[in-house]
Amino acid sequence: MSAQILASSGGEYLVRLRGAALNPPEGPGPLEYFQICLAAHFATVATYVPTDVDTKIRGILWRETRDREVLRAMCDYALEAADWDLSPVSRRIVPVEGIGKISGHNGEWLSVIAGAHGRFLALGEADYADKTAFAIDAELDREARGWRAALATPGAELDALRLAAILTHNCGDIDQAVSFWPKGEIHSASRARFHRLAHENRTPYGGAFQRAARLYNTAMAAEGHRNYPLRAVRGLRRRSDLLLPLAPFLDDWGALLASHAALTAEDRVEVLSALVSGCGKVPNQAGYQRALAGFVATSQQAFDAAADRLSAPLKRDLKSLRKQIDIPRISFESAFRKRVTALAGSARHGVREGGPVH
Repeated sequence: MSAQILASSGGEYLVRLRGAALNPPEGPGPLEYFQICLAAHFATVATYVPTDVDTKIRGILWRETRDREVLRAMCDYALEAADWDLSPVSRRIVPVEGIGKISGHNGEWLSVIAGAHGRFLALGEADYADKTAFAIDAELDREARGWRAALATPGAELDALRLAAILTHNCGDIDQAVSFWPKGEIHSASRARFHRLAHENRTPYGGAFQRAARLYNTAMAAEGHRNYPLRAVRGLRRRSDLLLPLAPFLDDWGALLASHAALTAEDRVEVLSALVSGCGKVPNQAGYQRALAGFVATSQQAFDAAADRLSAPLKRDLKSLRKQIDIPRISFESAFRKRVTALAGSARHGVREGGPVH
């Protein structure tokens, strides 16, 4: 995470990280360690260089902590994270009128609460098992309602697609947490409620997550990669508004690359190199091409200046991308809107969709 973002942003989790950076704790206890891990994960998971602590906060720390009072305090802290302001650290947030903001951070949060839920079930801590089950159910119900609302709203087709990606990944986050639960009857009811919702478990929440996953898999799965080509571009870490939105709809982000005052000419060469090379490294994705299209549309001069400084192989690669870059934005997005319209129409007319997603 950018030091500038960390220094200038508010929020409890960022304050905690600033404190840990300025005064690193010596041998933190399990509660403090969990809090730092959770704060670090939330601060970086939607950035170019995320921290690698997800297995700790989803499973390992819940399983290894023996003190029940500490476990309850960990859970209380995690439940509070539902209200953290994520705007300084993510551009992958979709607001839905009447529902609120939905993002991949909700899935990260769900996975942590699911980790707690499994642990409290195993310990027979009924109060906290019920509390965590209620929190998971409420969030999943909210996301399902948000997805249906976007699907039913004319003009919100691209948000419906973004939400399909978010919901599918959020279900995957829960599944990762459930993988830490012990096998046995005590967890079976919760597995039936919360596990494999984007796969064969079509009953809970009216099958909304399964339908969202089907749309994601047919229209956007190629965009769900980890954006490794962009991780080395340090200029992109300089300001929070340069964080990557949800692909493939990256025309506006590409426009920002062409005009952002925080980016130097060297930065633009570096990011252009990363995007062009990324088009070849990530099969079937279209987001990087749309970023290039937005760059060109905003400033042909800045684009040409950066392109002239590419290596000879990358110049050849860029030339081969011209047909995709030249596709008008309205035409590109229209093809995606039609997929959503077709899905919404089949739902209204009660058309049965295909088998489970695998």
